[in-house]
Parts: sequence; structure tokens; C-alpha cells
Amino acid sequence: MQNFFDTEIKFLQGVGPKRAELLAEEAGIRCYRDLLYYFPYRYEDRTKFYKINELEPEMPNVQLQGRIVAYHSEGRGPGKRLSADFEDETGRIRLTWFRGIKWIPDTYPAGREYIIFGKPGLFSGKINIIHPEIESAEKREERIVSAFQAQYSTTEKLKNHFITSKFISRITGNLFKMMNFKVPETLPAWLIQKYHLMSLHDALFEAHFPSRHDVLEKARYRLKFEELFYIQLNLLRYKSHRDTHVKGFVFSRVGDLFNRFYYNKLPFELTNAQKRVIKEIRKDLGSGRQMNRLLQGDVGSGKTMVALMAMLIAADNGFQSCIMTPTEILAYQHFRSVTAFTEGIGIEVLLLTGSTKSTERKRIAETLEGEKPVILIGTHALIEESVRFSRLGLAVIDEQHRFGVAQRAKLWEKSAQPPHVLVMTATPIPRTLAMTLYGDLDVSVIDEMPPGRLPVKTMHFTDNERNKVYGFIRKQIAEGRQVYIVYPLIEESGKLDYRNLEEGLDILTSVFPPPDYCISVLHGKMTPANKEVSMKLFRDRQAQIMVATTVIEVGVDIPNATVMLIESAERFGLSQLHQLRGRVGRGAGQSYCILMSPAKISKEASVRIGTMVSTNNGFEIAEADLTLRGPGDLEGTQQSGIAFDLKISDLARDGQLIEYARRVAASVLEKDPTLTDEKNSVLRNELNRIFARKYSWSNIS
Repeated sequence: MQNFFDTEIKFLQGVGPKRAELLAEEAGIRCYRDLLYYFPYRYEDRTKFYKINELEPEMPNVQLQGRIVAYHSEGRGPGKRLSADFEDETGRIRLTWFRGIKWIPDTYPAGREYIIFGKPGLFSGKINIIHPEIESAEKREERIVSAFQAQYSTTEKLKNHFITSKFISRITGNLFKMMNFKVPETLPAWLIQKYHLMSLHDALFEAHFPSRHDVLEKARYRLKFEELFYIQLNLLRYKSHRDTHVKGFVFSRVGDLFNRFYYNKLPFELTNAQKRVIKEIRKDLGSGRQMNRLLQGDVGSGKTMVALMAMLIAADNGFQSCIMTPTEILAYQHFRSVTAFTEGIGIEVLLLTGSTKSTERKRIAETLEGEKPVILIGTHALIEESVRFSRLGLAVIDEQHRFGVAQRAKLWEKSAQPPHVLVMTATPIPRTLAMTLYGDLDVSVIDEMPPGRLPVKTMHFTDNERNKVYGFIRKQIAEGRQVYIVYPLIEESGKLDYRNLEEGLDILTSVFPPPDYCISVLHGKMTPANKEVSMKLFRDRQAQIMVATTVIEVGVDIPNATVMLIESAERFGLSQLHQLRGRVGRGAGQSYCILMSPAKISKEASVRIGTMVSTNNGFEIAEADLTLRGPGDLEGTQQSGIAFDLKISDLARDGQLIEYARRVAASVLEKDPTLTDEKNSVLRNELNRIFARKYSWSNIS
């Protein structure tokens, strides 16, 4: 029976090879199961039929039953259109089409009864409906119909081949009609009964062809619960297996290196949040199991300090550590700060990037092959074949969403036994997303900023207020402060009309002319050497203004910079705006983030900018970002390595259900950790089916 659902979609009545190819390519529908789980994105109430004399131009979509009396061809050339007189016993209206002019009269001959659906409008003082949905009243009797008409997502390419929402509904009906059996259950009977869930067959049928609104809600609840339940069950099963079976190096002692640093070199008092997280990490490192911990904390909250102290514990136990970063700028930043923090305590810190010279690479390779504990900081260069560790005990991944999971896997292959893993991110992750993307990791949060830091003041200005903004920047520079100005593009694009860095640099040079002002430039197309020269100019305060692209989003730490001006702010996502704002406010003085945009921006852009102005809380911003953009668009989720593809659930709106599904999954595994109990065989089989082709990355976060 399972094989039935794996049948290629081309064999379904009404599809065929060509449409099957398009459905697979555009909608991911390759087999019968894919079609069953291709859910509508909304429903239209088709319970009411209107009469023609009831229609008003401002009405939403309406449904009518009547007769097409005659067709007329109107206009010439590109403006050519087809119209039809449509009538019922109360009156007559005009139907109009600009596409499909040739085939519509043949498909829907005049003189017959039809059901039409569309939005009334006014043309030449008369009611008309443009491009109505149209269906023969006779054919409607033959197919599965429901009170609420399902609306399916389609692409332009599908529509061009007449694969419309109505077509998908029709072939889904064909599939249900040809089934002479009920869809087999994918949850055990005891679980369905205990949690009062609708049967799978009924839930799928009602999701596509709902009978009543309350029944539709129960159907969607069943399908959402199951989807989220299996994700959580899989994640918790991995976590449980790792906790019990994957051994970790035991870091049993806190020795001289850690104590020398803590008592003699620590540049500031740790926050309570940092102390709490360090305790959590120390407990993991001494437990005998492999640590897999996600460390979340806003920009400037002190994650690097926590990571350094964890690496010093590794060194005290004779192990090497590494930090892998997505950019050379961030690698250099970590190298400088870690080197400064650890100077004189007896630990060697190494830097490896794509720009590292061959002689230095050779020296690093020899050092790593030795027994001496070291800290290696680097970019993707760390996963090159030539890099070998003799005793890699702790791997720290910074801004982990920038790395593909396969890239991280290469790092773990360099250790005979899986190293402890600390994943760090300054992009706060909403709780619901964290439970789904990182549900198999232990999570630590630094939810406290170092004392003395003033919140960054965020302001929004439009382009016609630019002179006021430049006056403010001059004042800040006169007080000895420095300024970032960020642009979304490097070069002019024919498709994008917003300001770019090169054009902006010309304007800024005239507004802030040399020799009174010095401007340094930083963007992704520069060589590493030129980037370093620009950074040094700014770091040494020889340049008052740094003009950059989002390459400075992570890794640039200049406490004297107090102004972040973001050009075309309406073009940036919330997460990126928040990251950029985090480049200022790193010193004791008051800092400012200025968001520039045209006076006219979209509603969504206005919400993003309003959110930035109203809060500095990264988690509030992350929640807003999730609601605005949805999980599929959030940066990095496609590279997370967690195997799921949500068909019906919504992480932004189904937070409570995610938590509930996780509790249910946890209770199942508490009683039957390996799912060997006969009553859970359905769970075991379904998990294997869903995740059979998905490689387990659970040991590498």
C-alpha cells in the first residue's frame, strides 16, 4: 500500500508525462504522496450563490450560476479581448478575458449552464468580471466539491501551461476517487486516542475538500501536530542517543592557564549571564559525553570571552581548540582580541586564513601535529586537507549560520573522537525556531550586556533630511568619534535603484572633503591586504568615516565608532539591520544608528524600520523577523542540516503547538527511548521513512 503513494504522478488521471515534469520542477509534486501533502494556502467560501441583480462593483469574489449567451471579440492588436454575455433570471453582465481568447469559446460553448467565480468591477458604467473562473454546471456534479474551495500555490510557469489551483484541486479529487482504501495511519492508535486526533485519511480529505470550518480546523490540527511531532521526536531521539552513546573527552581539571587568565588577565567583571553559561559549559566538558551547545547572545554580550575560557579549560587538560569563522575580518578580530587577552599566560594562539603564507602554514601544521595545546583561529581554511589536529578537543563555530553543515563535518573528521562543540550566534533565534532547527542541542543564552554600555539610539530619516544627518555626523566627528556608513551594493545595478557604495563615496567625499576628513573603504571585492589597510586606518583613528558594504556585519570592533548610518535601510532584513547596529555601542559613550530611506517605502519595510526604532532587544527583533519573513527565508535555515520541510505548519504562528508536540515526543521517548515497544512500531517505521535519506549530522550540531 505504501508503494501506491510512491507511484509517479504522471500515472494519475489528468496529468501525464509533460504535466508531471512541470509539477515536479515547479511544485515538488513527484508522486501521489506529494500531491496529498501539497496543502492549500487558503480557502474561499463557495457556499453562497449570488444573483446578478445583487452585484455591486466593490464586492469581493462572488459565485454565480447562469448561462453564457454569446461571445464577442473586441479591440485589435495587443488590446484585443474576448467578452461574453452571461445571464441568470435576474439580469445580464459582461465577462472579459485578455488571455486564452482562442480556446475559451471552444472549451465553454455558448448556450450552456456554467458556474463562474470572480470579482465584480465596473467598465463603461456596467458591471463586469475580468478573467472569471468558469466551470460547467454538469461537470461540477461529477467531481468532489466542498463548501470551502481550496486555493493552491502555483507559479507563472504552471499557469502558462494551465496548471492552475483548480487543476490541482481536480487531480487531488481524482486521487481520492481512485483510492478504494483509507490512507494508512502514520501515528499509533493509542496516541491518536489519547490526544483526540482525527484519523489521517479524514484529515487529508478535509484539508483538501473541507465540509465545515470547525472540521477543517480539526483536520489541520491533526496534520500540523503530526508534522511537528515527528520533527521533535527525531531531534530528541538523536539527542538522547548522543547523550548516552557518544563519548566526549573528559576535561576534569581547571588548571594554571584558566586561573592565570581569570585572576590576572580578565579585563572586566563577568556578567551573571556569562558566569551562568560558563558553569553550564564546564559541567558539559566534565560529563564524559560530547558537548553540543548553542550559545546565543546579542552583539557585544561577551560570547567570545565565554568561548575563550572554555578553550583554556581544554588547554589545561592537554587538548587543542579551534574557532572557525565565516570571514577573514572576523578571524583577524578574534585573533587580535584572544592574543591580547592571553598574552603572557603561556598559550599559543595561531591564525589560519586563505591569505596565510605557505611558510606560516607549514609552521602551523607542525605545531598542530605536536602535543602542545594551542588555540587555532581561522576561516574555511581550517577544513583544508592539509590541516590536521593531533588532539582537537573543542571546536567553536562563530556565526554558525554562515556555514553549510557539510563544511562543519569536515572539521570533525580531523579528530579521532568527536570534539566538544560550541556553536555561537549573535543572531538571536526565536524560541520556536530554536526548538525546531536546534532542538537536539543544549541552549545557553547570554541575556545580559556588560555594565556601562548605553543602549544604541536608533533613528529613522528620509532622504530629504540628509543635510540634517550630515550635520549630526560632523558634530560627532568634531567630538572625536568615528562613523560607519553602510551601503547595500558595491556597483550600480540596472535592476536596483538604491544608492550604491561607489556613488555614495563620491557624494561623501564632496560633503566631507580631504584633508579635513579621511574616509576608508571596505567591501567584499577588495583583497585581504587592502581590507587590512582600510581597517587599520579606521582602527588607528586616522580615518573618521568608514564606507562599507555589509562585509562589516560581523567582526569589526571599534569602540570609538559611535554612529552607524545605513543607507537604503528599507532594503535590509531585520536580522541584518540588527547585526549592523551591533557594530556601534561597544564603548562607554552614547551611540546612534541612523536608518536612511526614501520617503515612500513599502508597508513591510515600514514595519521593519519601526521595529528597529522601537527596540534593541535581539529576541524581540528575531520574533518580528520570523513573523514578517517566515522561517524559510531566515538567514541560514537552509544550511542548518536539520532534515525537515514544513508542509502545513508555520513556525511563526504555531509556537504553542511546537512546544506541545515536543512535550508529547519527550514523554514517548521517556517510556520507550529506542521505540522498540510493539505499540510504537508505527512511529519507528514512519521515522525511518521520513528521515531514511537524510544523513544524521547530530554530532556536529
